[in-house]
Amino acid sequence: MTQNTAVLEPKPRTFLPPDYKVTNWDTLEPYLEDLKNRPIHSAQELEQWLLDRSELESILGEDMGWRYVRMTCDTQDEKATEAFQYFVSEIEPKAAPYDHAYNVKLVESPYLQELDQEKYRIYLRSVKKAIEIFREENIPLNTEITTKQQHYAAITGAMTVTLDGEEMTLQRASDRLKNLNRDIRREAYLAIQDRRIQDRDELNNLYSELIHLRHQVAQNASFANFRDYMFASLGRFDYTPQDCFDFHEAIRATVVPIIDEIDQKRKQNLGLEELKPWDLDVDDSGKAPLEPFKTGEELLQKTIDCFYRLDQFLGDCLVTMKNMNRLDLESRKGKAPGGYNYPLDETGVPFIFMNATSSLRDVVTMLHEGGHAVHSFLTHPLSLGAFKHPPSEVAELASMSMELISMDHWDLFFEDEDELRRAKKTHLESVLETFPWVATIDRFQHWVYENPNHTLEEREANWLQIFNSFNQHEVSWAGLEQYKPYIWQKQLHLYEVPFYYIEYAMAQLGAIAVWKNFKQDPLAGLEGYKNALSLGYTKSIGEVYAAAGIKFDFSAEYIKSLAEFVRAEMAKL
Repeated sequence: MTQNTAVLEPKPRTFLPPDYKVTNWDTLEPYLEDLKNRPIHSAQELEQWLLDRSELESILGEDMGWRYVRMTCDTQDEKATEAFQYFVSEIEPKAAPYDHAYNVKLVESPYLQELDQEKYRIYLRSVKKAIEIFREENIPLNTEITTKQQHYAAITGAMTVTLDGEEMTLQRASDRLKNLNRDIRREAYLAIQDRRIQDRDELNNLYSELIHLRHQVAQNASFANFRDYMFASLGRFDYTPQDCFDFHEAIRATVVPIIDEIDQKRKQNLGLEELKPWDLDVDDSGKAPLEPFKTGEELLQKTIDCFYRLDQFLGDCLVTMKNMNRLDLESRKGKAPGGYNYPLDETGVPFIFMNATSSLRDVVTMLHEGGHAVHSFLTHPLSLGAFKHPPSEVAELASMSMELISMDHWDLFFEDEDELRRAKKTHLESVLETFPWVATIDRFQHWVYENPNHTLEEREANWLQIFNSFNQHEVSWAGLEQYKPYIWQKQLHLYEVPFYYIEYAMAQLGAIAVWKNFKQDPLAGLEGYKNALSLGYTKSIGEVYAAAGIKFDFSAEYIKSLAEFVRAEMAKL
């Protein structure tokens, strides 16, 4: 297909000067004051005020975004870290009271009812909730929390191991867990765990400090605990903590037995008397690890080709990002762990960050973040920045669906038919494995914040109880007991984005349903997917899911039906 990079129209600034950049508080404050004090005499003026507020928020958000991107791309770059910290300590805390003032100004405006109520329905619901939970005394606490959260990336980004005389990141070392030689797998696994455990006390203490601060934020806002505060803060209008607990139990009843069967078969295929943690990533067919690409550039080009096969617009999105240098894909020392797509609202072109080595997991991550990126492009035309940021249950639907609907074109990465089948089977297993792990992390968070004054011993005991109930029933941890209590420390969400995790399981269910529709009718399935994403957060979660032709439902019956669909697709391979 012809590559077309004109997939979005840049929006010219109408409120701030075109060349304005966030350098210090003194140059920013006048624009914030203008919005705060501007007289509004009509619905038309109120709507223009909303657009001006959105423009300013987009400029601030993109500036913050670039500071975060540069810091995570090189955690050892002191200037990048200082720039991020300056924004967090000098700009954000001073801007926060204005955000609250704007919300109050909006809901108290006599012209509010003259606005299009359907257009602003979801937005106003969120604004009213934000007013309800805002407390001035939480501003410095949130600054302290944000500063502490970045310590996690610094600690984990510095973790390396030396194998065969070569120093490497933990991400690169983990590729050896796919090696057919069990001794090599065992050596890599133990090296990774030994390196992680060196920092267990520091990470435990950091988490304890974050728990304490977050609990104080919740209490200041008149919530019993931080979990309840976060349900309000995240705008969880569509389900409750009890629904989460029911979801956990449904996963345990319907998905965990399938995972146990997969692990039993794995042990049998590998000819092992006992399955160990380092046996879970190797291909049980006895074949060498899949190597779908060699460089980040190759990964990107093959993903672009894959997107073009699906849809012209999807390919154009990635080409635009490539031309604008909005990707950093390869793993290296000093780079923060993990992967993300960072929306940059003003330009509309996001940034993809990841730690690719050469594995199937990297392909899936690239497709996943590419799904998020497409979502950013599709929501760019929406008038308000707030419309462009749906809750995670929708955001993760965009990414997880892309993993699955792209599978028919994975021959771009795996030319050999057997390798292609292996890749698909491996990924579908990981799709099912998502559910127990998400339930584990989410259940752990509920316990942590329901019991904020717990001891480290209680934290360890409850983690083990929760982990054991959902995971690795066929795996022997004999001789490895010292590592198990700290597995949770590898999950950056616990440190950086608390309670942002159950959404992965909800969205995974939705993604399977999107894929099911896509397999029945590719054109209609893809159109429904794009239409749903283009709604952004102008509709409720259920309405967005309905636009994609699926249900927002995590009942045991629905989980079982979709899990059985995945099992049937795996059987075809």
